[in-house]
Amino acid sequence: MIARARPALIGLNIAAFALAGLVLLAGCGGDSVGTGGSGGVTGATVPVAPGEPGAGTPLAQDNCTKRATDATTMASTLASAAPGDRICLSGDMGSARVTVEQSGTAQRPIVVLGGGKTITGGITVEADFVQIDGIRANRPQAPGFSLTGNNISVTNSIAAGPRDGDGDGIRFFGSNITIAHNTISDTVGQDKRHADCMQTFATDENHPASTNIKIDSNRCERIDNICLIAEGPNSEAGDGSGEGQSTRFQFTNNFCENRAGQAVFLDDISDVTISNNEITGKITKAFALQNEATGAVIKDNKINPAIGYEVGMDDSSEDGYDGPPPGGAP
Repeated sequence: MIARARPALIGLNIAAFALAGLVLLAGCGGDSVGTGGSGGVTGATVPVAPGEPGAGTPLAQDNCTKRATDATTMASTLASAAPGDRICLSGDMGSARVTVEQSGTAQRPIVVLGGGKTITGGITVEADFVQIDGIRANRPQAPGFSLTGNNISVTNSIAAGPRDGDGDGIRFFGSNITIAHNTISDTVGQDKRHADCMQTFATDENHPASTNIKIDSNRCERIDNICLIAEGPNSEAGDGSGEGQSTRFQFTNNFCENRAGQAVFLDDISDVTISNNEITGKITKAFALQNEATGAVIKDNKINPAIGYEVGMDDSSEDGYDGPPPGGAP
């Protein structure tokens, strides 16, 4: 059983689709991406080769309708964003977050471009039809990226060393969300073993059930807890809203280095595809499915031989399952 603010998940019985017309996924480049050492902002770099997960080549900062080069201008520019705006950011914004609370439209999304070099204090989106690309967050207030709404994408970005709170790298809530070609590293929360690379849950109107989620070609490094923890509205945590359904996730082509009981934990999440991921942590199992996490497809993953077994599953999650034989409990 997992909750948002519960410690010590290790060793316990615990713990999708691209946007229509999305053209943001620029693929991986050959850049070196600074992801930090134990402090999260300096130290080792991650070489990203073509076809490997991690922060890839950011989109070009062209055809900009607005520009900002400092935190004050960034805040006012984002606050006045309108459908069709293409906002280009450059420079060091310090601890100021990229905050988008204005919605675009399907034909005219709001696009925010950091060019891969813009330093910020993280990303907060509470809007619809928003695309963010090429942002670097060094030691952001956790969660490093907070995404709430529909038709949102974050690509080719970095969250290094998220701090305080639960220490999560990314939290997401809503429908038609794409998280692709990002690097998240060195998650350490106030409670040991509770800082995840990515998390969603469905507890109230501010944290709704999530559907049509694509998580592809990301790099989760030195993650203190789980790479992906997803809990639906009827999760066993006991605090779900009971409204809606969390379903249709894709978790593909990701690199996962974590230290909890498993790399991916699904509770009341249906129709999930988990494929072509590399799971390297010294953990009990790679993937855990419980509480009617039905219809899962698990295939072609590269698993550290030291991991006890690939899939843990309870009886309620067997319906529609297609993958390796479960090796034990979730």
